[in-house]
Amino acid sequence: MDNVLIIGAGAAGAVTAKKCAMNRDVFKNVHLASRTLARCEAVKQECQSEITVSPIDADDAAQVARLIRQQQSKIVINMALPYENLPIMEACLEAGAHYIDTACHEDRNKAGFTYESQWPYHERFRQKGLMAVLGCGFDPGVTNAFCAYAQEQLMDEIHTVDIIDCNDGNHGKAFATNFNTEINIREVTQKGRYWKDGEWKAIDPLSIAHMIDFPGVGSRKGYLIYHEEEESLVLHLRGLKQIRFWMTFSDNYIKHLNVLENVGMTRIDPVIYKGVEIIPLQFLASLLPDPSSLAQNYTGKTSIGCIIQGVKDGKPVRKIIYNCCDHAQCNREIKSQAVSYTAGVPSMAAALVMMQGLWQGAGVFNVEQLPPIPFLEEVGRQGLPWHVEDIKVEAQREFLAA
Repeated sequence: MDNVLIIGAGAAGAVTAKKCAMNRDVFKNVHLASRTLARCEAVKQECQSEITVSPIDADDAAQVARLIRQQQSKIVINMALPYENLPIMEACLEAGAHYIDTACHEDRNKAGFTYESQWPYHERFRQKGLMAVLGCGFDPGVTNAFCAYAQEQLMDEIHTVDIIDCNDGNHGKAFATNFNTEINIREVTQKGRYWKDGEWKAIDPLSIAHMIDFPGVGSRKGYLIYHEEEESLVLHLRGLKQIRFWMTFSDNYIKHLNVLENVGMTRIDPVIYKGVEIIPLQFLASLLPDPSSLAQNYTGKTSIGCIIQGVKDGKPVRKIIYNCCDHAQCNREIKSQAVSYTAGVPSMAAALVMMQGLWQGAGVFNVEQLPPIPFLEEVGRQGLPWHVEDIKVEAQREFLAA
């Protein structure tokens, strides 16, 4: 069976479906399911080859398991919301399908995210002979593979990792998020964290920032936030002393976010409005532009990568491994903006190398636990070429010393 089931037809899920439809030599049957059938139908019309679609409630594990059986799906790519990771994993165990997602599980009712609820599935997947790959978008995902590549090919020990993520694009909207609004704002407004000398250190949200030289873009201000790949990478990198994650936000984004937070619109607890219970952040998300609508006329690039420092044969090594992705080029290819493209392509590439037997195993894995080269080569072939360069220390001196 060379059948793939994609759950979720948002901006990134649409990319995954379209890319699967462009690789029919590997994916013989492609099925896209989402809570909103109209979204699936719209994606279907834009696919290069024929795919099938259906509605699904991804919170209902039994319903998902039935669909997996009906479609005889070998692999399920979960592009739904992180709240739905666990029921989809349960469905894969029940129906006998491999599993891929792009972000770790979140609880709808509290801030924060962790792999602690997904890692315990390892033994159940192992016993079933099934493979679950967690966090396989770009970051997390490709960034994990960059670190694994550095550990395998470039360094004997990795001492520090700085994951850097810049969207230097302009969508022309007063305020919009480039991926799911609710998930984006929950991520940014929680406390920042980084790992140093064997322990986690917490900071106030967006309280630390540095100018960073982003390849292909230039010097931009990056804010230290917490990101889930740090949680797994600290377990799997030899000699690691520090890992941090940095993301750029425009002054306009920060201004709007501060106002929205100050007036309570980023709250995730229910409030009563005219006798009706609503979640302010969910209401806000309904007012803002859909990320999938941003592609047209989007200009600029993303620049995402890992600054990695370590030693090889006793000598210091400093490398940056990165990708730059152009918004307009993504739109011309598959009517996507680059943030969605960089999230959707890697999940398809992961499914492809699994179908080809280049990633094998039974249990639950983070990307850095798997062979990086076949995955990264496929990511490059599918539209996200990556580069390895020596770090320009003079351009990064203040940042690297922080």
